[in-house]
Amino acid sequence: MNDRYHRSVLARRLSLLGGLMQVVLVLVALGYGKVQVLEGAHFRSLADENRLRKVAIEAPRGRILDRYGRALAENVPRYNLELDRSLSHDRHSALDFAAGILGLPVAELEGRLEALRGTPSFKPVTLAEGLGFEAVARFSVERLEHPELEIGVVHRRLYRAAHQTAHLLGYLGEVSAEDLARHPDLYRVGDRIGRRGIEKVYDERLRGADGERVVVVDSKGRWIEEIERLPARPGSDLVLTIDLALQQRAAELMEDKTGAVVALDPRSGDVLALVSSPSFDPNQFSRRLGQRQFRQLLEHPHHPLQNRTIQNRYPPGSVFKIVMAFAALEQLDFDPREKVYCRGYSKIYNHRYRCWRSSGHGWVDLRDALKYSCNVYFHQLGQRLGIETIARYARRFGLGQATGIDLEGEQRGLVPDGRWSLAVRGTPWFPGETISVATGQGPILVTPLQVAVMMAAVANGGRLVRPRLWRDRPPPPPAHLPPLDPAALERVRDALKAVVNEPRATGRAARLEQLVVAGKTGTAQVVTQETWTANEELPPEQRDHAWFASFAPADDPQLVVVVFVEHGGAGSEAAAPLARLLYETFFDADLAHRTAA
Repeated sequence: MNDRYHRSVLARRLSLLGGLMQVVLVLVALGYGKVQVLEGAHFRSLADENRLRKVAIEAPRGRILDRYGRALAENVPRYNLELDRSLSHDRHSALDFAAGILGLPVAELEGRLEALRGTPSFKPVTLAEGLGFEAVARFSVERLEHPELEIGVVHRRLYRAAHQTAHLLGYLGEVSAEDLARHPDLYRVGDRIGRRGIEKVYDERLRGADGERVVVVDSKGRWIEEIERLPARPGSDLVLTIDLALQQRAAELMEDKTGAVVALDPRSGDVLALVSSPSFDPNQFSRRLGQRQFRQLLEHPHHPLQNRTIQNRYPPGSVFKIVMAFAALEQLDFDPREKVYCRGYSKIYNHRYRCWRSSGHGWVDLRDALKYSCNVYFHQLGQRLGIETIARYARRFGLGQATGIDLEGEQRGLVPDGRWSLAVRGTPWFPGETISVATGQGPILVTPLQVAVMMAAVANGGRLVRPRLWRDRPPPPPAHLPPLDPAALERVRDALKAVVNEPRATGRAARLEQLVVAGKTGTAQVVTQETWTANEELPPEQRDHAWFASFAPADDPQLVVVVFVEHGGAGSEAAAPLARLLYETFFDADLAHRTAA
């Protein structure tokens, strides 16, 4: 009986144990099913992340071309020395060999390697950039001896005209922490993006889209094989309105000067040349400009990084007399043929205002006053017009406002009036200041590009163009501006032709036998002089600025040229001769292009 009882107890226990085991097996099966079925994709993804790595394939950046298809910026191969640590068996020997070819201390290469220690081991690290062909050949020959040393080929941006197009095109720079924070889905560490000029404004179009390689790595992160490749999509080419031949000629003429040149088509606003001097070599930035070199550019006394065509503001001097002439012809009841006597100065509001010609111009009418650039005549016009009317006409010609060119950093300039004086200076406008503004002096400030837009309006009949650099940039909506009086337009244009083509006129140095140029010289004082002092006797930083603003052909304008020479002296001597050479370059080349077409 006891045996039967014990067998019964044992059977119950075994049954209970079997039931528990079944429950455990069911729970294990359910857990396994959950992992395999419900969460399988998640765990497969984790496993893949442990063994799969994505490596970026750099997209070639789009080229930048001039209006005739000539390369301004393109990509060229750059050869780098890379170390694949997954293939390295004797790293010290490899570094010693590389240092001998590169002519560098082994310690320097070890330092670079140490700085890149955080890079995953399946990714080759760069030891040296920009290898010459001889070094590339040496490393290639010794590849069997040092398999961990590889030659990597990357794209380097090359600016063909370098200094001559620097402010126009800009340059590339590595993305910053701020860029990565703002655009985490767009940029990766090490990407190079447009930092200035066209490269920055149209960066998204030029960049393209990087591709990627998917590679398998082992438990130590070493490369095993590539299993997938998504090719990169190259960036789009960008065709500019620039004429490279004219751009280079303008840059050559400004090489030893400080200033700017703007050339544009008055019919469309197409910018044909945009030069700021002094300049810099944007190719330096492609080679990763060092801190010391960058500081030298920033601290240079003539500020070569500044784009003087749009970022620097200057008094316009006598080129502003064009605005004054239109304001007088349309707003004053006066006969433009009536003469005013110039004796070398005006006395207005008990103050003497000098003419640039100390002996005076004698009797002059409006045409003569523009032709000889007589200050006394315009002193009297300024007194009659008043600052509010003058300011309104200055804005009508695009001064005091951004032109809308497709570049960043454009300054608005300054057109002063009574409201500005109260808001900025806290004082009312003084009538005597109007006399200075009437000849382009005082607080009025313009950029060379604004002067070019002003001249384009005179050339095309009064329409303000928006300058453009990308040839396919959509045109702006038409501006609703009061039309210029046709009679006033004809009279001013005739006077501007006289400035260049008649004897003793101030712009004779721009005259061409085969082409009628219309223009206006300007000489802007930098410091006020109580007594007249010859410009060459002043310190360089106190000498006058030189202007020449023009268009040609006078009766069918196709090109506007503005030349500005900082501290260059008289516009008739420093700026007008350069404009003549630019017209020769453009129209000779334009004829050749039309003939070829």
